[in-house]
Amino acid sequence: MAHIAGSLRTASVAVGHNKLRAALTSLGILFGVASVIAMLAIGKGAEQEILAQMRLLGSNNIVITPLVEQKEEAAKEAEGRKEPKRFTPGLTHQDAIAIKRVLPEVEVVSAEIVLNTLITREGRRRTGKVVGVDTSYFRLLNLTLAKGDWFKRTHVDYGRPVAIIGHGIRSRFFTTEDPIGKPIKAGDTWLTVVGVLADRVVSKDVSERLGVRDPNMDVYVPLPSMLARYRNRALVTQQRVEAASREVNTQPGAEEEEEDVRAERLNYHQLDRIVVRVREASLVSPVAEVLQRMLARRHNSVIDFEITVPELLLQQEQRTKTIFNIVLGAIASISLIVGGIGIMNIMLASVLERIREIGVRRAVGATRTTVLAQFLAEAVLISVAGGLAGILVGVALSYGIEQFAGIKTLVSALSVIVAFGVSFTVGIVFGIVPAYRAAHQDPVVCLRYE
Repeated sequence: MAHIAGSLRTASVAVGHNKLRAALTSLGILFGVASVIAMLAIGKGAEQEILAQMRLLGSNNIVITPLVEQKEEAAKEAEGRKEPKRFTPGLTHQDAIAIKRVLPEVEVVSAEIVLNTLITREGRRRTGKVVGVDTSYFRLLNLTLAKGDWFKRTHVDYGRPVAIIGHGIRSRFFTTEDPIGKPIKAGDTWLTVVGVLADRVVSKDVSERLGVRDPNMDVYVPLPSMLARYRNRALVTQQRVEAASREVNTQPGAEEEEEDVRAERLNYHQLDRIVVRVREASLVSPVAEVLQRMLARRHNSVIDFEITVPELLLQQEQRTKTIFNIVLGAIASISLIVGGIGIMNIMLASVLERIREIGVRRAVGATRTTVLAQFLAEAVLISVAGGLAGILVGVALSYGIEQFAGIKTLVSALSVIVAFGVSFTVGIVFGIVPAYRAAHQDPVVCLRYE
């Protein structure tokens, strides 16, 4: 230890005599280590983001959504020949029941209907969504209660006018009182609040990309209550007959409908989404293929639905981010190699500059090991100094990336240790050759060197 400490003191004095040169030499290590820190921070942030999104979606889930204006027909063999239009009932609650009954690999199936409406209470109103769900819906999407109870079996069986509200609805309509047991009006129906969901933040990007709705501003009712009290597209009603009549008798020049109004008028699907949870992760893809064939048969070979496996989307996103991290790692490696070559170059030049110093030290009793340790310590000192500065720059760079680029980053203690170890290793690897050359100089030749 004393020998190492002496070598470090001698090396620090030598480095101190050429501060500018040492600082410029360590720049390559600095940028390389900063790149390593940023790369690991982006990778760790991406991993945390993927895990958070998986918690939002639920594990092993398959999502089935309807396609409203899907057109599919066979190629025409002759001019004027048309294929008969096939009837499809659309995505219905019977589909959800059949999936649960037929497929033993399916653990839970939950149907969902979404209705845009006005939510009113005590003179205050705002737009919101009423969502009809099964009792398993909240467990599927990992939603938790902050207060109250879940829907009871009697609520579902008899279609009772009860609701579980999101945290945002509670904060806007029940600012000073407990909402449990209190009424709230959604559309034309008064509902009794039986539960309040815990706050959950869902970014707009995640909501659009993965189809995860922000639950804070939703009002949840039992699915039978939605079908009986709000909307059931599977029933032929007077409103639907009039809407169909307007579609046929639309006169040229009539005002165009709003996009959401037109989508609602053309939507014949009873459900807006079905969420299926599979018992084992390895069975998700096979079950999705079976669901595709099963629903196609139930819908008379009309593909008016879409099956999405969120886990596969997240895996693809993870692969993309991994490729990005590999590219960034390659750039960091190049920076470290360039920095190491710079250290080797400067140390070789230093050996030539200090050839008489080497001769004097050898003449007064310094061994080859002592000279080797001195020059190797100088290389390691320059590299470690660049590594420590690179750690600070890397942390600042990670923070800047998160703030200005919108990419989640997370600097861990492991990344700091890895970066420090890399800089130390570079100093040893690229400093050993100059140190070896300095240690094996002939003392007599060194003393005569001019």
